[in-house]
Amino acid sequence: MSFFKSIVLCLALGGLCGTANAQNDKTKLEVSGYEFEELYNAPYSPVKNQYRSGTCWAFAGIGFLESEILRKGGDTIDLSEMHIVRNIYPEKARKYVQLHGKGNYSQGGGFSDVLYSWKKYGLVPENNYSGLSYGTQNHEHGELEEVSKDFVKGIVKNKNKKITPVWMDAFQGIMDSYFGEVPQSFEYKGKEYSPASFAASLNINPDDYVEITSYSHHPFYSQFALEIPDNWLWSNYYNVPLEDLTEIMHYALKKGYAVGWDADVSEKGFSHSKGVAILPDSKKDDLSGTEKEKWEKLTAKEKKAALFAFNGPVDEKEITQESRQEDFNNYLSKDDHLMVITGLAKDQAGKFFYKVKNSWATSNICKGFFYASTPFVQDKTISILVHKKAIPKKILKRLKIVF
Repeated sequence: MSFFKSIVLCLALGGLCGTANAQNDKTKLEVSGYEFEELYNAPYSPVKNQYRSGTCWAFAGIGFLESEILRKGGDTIDLSEMHIVRNIYPEKARKYVQLHGKGNYSQGGGFSDVLYSWKKYGLVPENNYSGLSYGTQNHEHGELEEVSKDFVKGIVKNKNKKITPVWMDAFQGIMDSYFGEVPQSFEYKGKEYSPASFAASLNINPDDYVEITSYSHHPFYSQFALEIPDNWLWSNYYNVPLEDLTEIMHYALKKGYAVGWDADVSEKGFSHSKGVAILPDSKKDDLSGTEKEKWEKLTAKEKKAALFAFNGPVDEKEITQESRQEDFNNYLSKDDHLMVITGLAKDQAGKFFYKVKNSWATSNICKGFFYASTPFVQDKTISILVHKKAIPKKILKRLKIVF
């Protein structure tokens, strides 16, 4: 199918790439040779654009909260990602200095940051805090990161042999210059709010959400601080076997809950532009969809191109707990991007795919979404964020989660 025809189809099928949609909308659509039947859809807000900022974690976290507000019967609300980012930077800077410069200081972060900031600093609508006080229409944080990183490094390395009590005031000045001052009060739909009172009005509670992972270097059904650079808060994650992680995601989506997704999208089988993420099994000789004899005559370069042609279903790798762990141990699965899983679909071969809402604007074939295969998700998931009620009761019991 041509790019133009695919775009027309995406636009025609309102359940694919728009704003909030109904659960269990069994839309059928074609994407890069795949024929998807959407089985379940959680409500979701419009796709946004993080542009040239490393703040996918804030966009994914806020997108997840916006889905939760919709799920609970609330209005579509455009919450401010930069309010979260602005509040997290000083927290991250303080810990970096406390650790003598040995901690992680970067644009990156995780869902834990969103929960932490939400609980401590509240929430603000986008219209009341865009975070664009540096003269651009879109988020560009390269200069901000370098300036603030040099600042905190200078605090650690300064020759005074002690740190003055005003360094954080100076750091906050940098943040205000780039993001703008955080409003202490604002008006929304004719009512006056503070960030805390606005957050309280949304009918969602940060204590209702948990992060879950699946790695065998820690005991299952326990909690541990996941060893990823962006977990600078040292937040604890619940640890479950891979089959439980998969069951939680399916259960959540079937019940109408969105799933926050921290994953590695550096694989060649990931193509946001084509709307598909897969893990082809390069050890099998029929992946091109051609006859075996023709496949064996291809050069290595031609085989590689055929594997990632995205012309429809291919054989994919079988993911195990052991292979997941090996990829994590060898840095083949890293926490490089956070998104929101909003739905579950099947392709023409009967294989499950997850519908994923990204934060790279709406310029791809699926207007900002893509479909990730089960093997891709099982292998490349670093962690997920879910509501406690989105976890099957038997797993809740094993994890000793109460609410």
